[in-house]
Amino acid sequence: MKVISQEADRPGVLVLEDGRTFRGRLCAAIEGIAGGEVVFTTNMTGYQEVLTDPSYRGQIVVFTYPLIGNYGVRSRDAQAARPWAVGCVVRELCAHPAGWDMEASLGQYLQRYRLPCLSEVDTRAVVRHLRTRGTLRGVIAEAPTTLEAHLQLVTAARQVPSVSRQNLVQDVSRGGPQRYPPLRSSGKSPVRVVMVDNGYKRRLLEHLRQRGAEVVVLPWDASLADVMAWAPHGVVLSPGPGDPVNLRRSVVLVRGLLERQVPLLGICLGHQIIGLAAGARTRRLPYGHHGGNHAVKDLRTGRVFITSQNHEFAVVAETVPTHRGWYVRQVNLNDHSVEGLAHETWPVLSVQYHPEGAPGPEDSQFYFDEFLALCRSVARNTAPTPSTTRTPRSR
Repeated sequence: MKVISQEADRPGVLVLEDGRTFRGRLCAAIEGIAGGEVVFTTNMTGYQEVLTDPSYRGQIVVFTYPLIGNYGVRSRDAQAARPWAVGCVVRELCAHPAGWDMEASLGQYLQRYRLPCLSEVDTRAVVRHLRTRGTLRGVIAEAPTTLEAHLQLVTAARQVPSVSRQNLVQDVSRGGPQRYPPLRSSGKSPVRVVMVDNGYKRRLLEHLRQRGAEVVVLPWDASLADVMAWAPHGVVLSPGPGDPVNLRRSVVLVRGLLERQVPLLGICLGHQIIGLAAGARTRRLPYGHHGGNHAVKDLRTGRVFITSQNHEFAVVAETVPTHRGWYVRQVNLNDHSVEGLAHETWPVLSVQYHPEGAPGPEDSQFYFDEFLALCRSVARNTAPTPSTTRTPRSR
């Protein structure tokens, strides 16, 4: 990782669409203004994983923990090849990090990717405002020196497009197909998993491969024919940014997979797509779920565990078609929103949170084992091989 020694340091502001303004210091380069929806995360560590999570595409992230950057950054902690957040807001950016294997400071990392960061901000006040008003659009910019300049920033914040008006998934999907062998043998039946890439984190891919799965990654708009050409034992719908109602093609894909009873695992955005395919509706949460301390209860087992989350939308429980065999398996203990769906007879698992963590707790990683057990059952019964008559489309 290239280290850049010089960091910006000049007055800056976060201006929200309702006119509320928070002052601070710009500690990474910025050209013009950076605009996005402003959300907050409660993660105390894992700031690099947060900034490189593709699910933050189109958003400015406010860190509630007051000291960010104290252990520097490392290449292997990045969940994508680049940061995807529009910018970040912190109380204090550590000037002298002390990570024993760090490759650069967070400030240097932000400067390298020209990711705007506003520090010395009263982040507690920002979060209280967002919890009261809900998610707002905003801009990070140099501090205005006139009233007219300030009003121009308010106007710019109001012109930031909502994530519901954008197909952000197409920005973060890596394309494909890309084929990844298992990282180690599980000693069990080999399985082939197709992962539809809505913006997956690197750690998700590693969890599947470490459990002995061969993973084929296909782009977000893969068709049923594209998926079935690989004769998968199971399909994973990855997390990603934005509003699931924009992904009608993905809903059609899931319905086709359900008809064939291919084992499915939907994570975050993938969970919401499965909900839509089942016939349920989704809604926007007031200020989303972002952080590593969300308590979830499994209604089937009674078990409670702590999860890592990053999403703005949720499946509406009252619209889940229970008469078709679907049921809510898990709920959020803070707001009782749907955290997981399942079916009485079909091999489907879906979770609203991120069982892979990165960052955050890994209490719920057993769902990977549960899903791969379904896949191995298919592998034993069918022993499929990739089609030799159809070539998956390339990008």
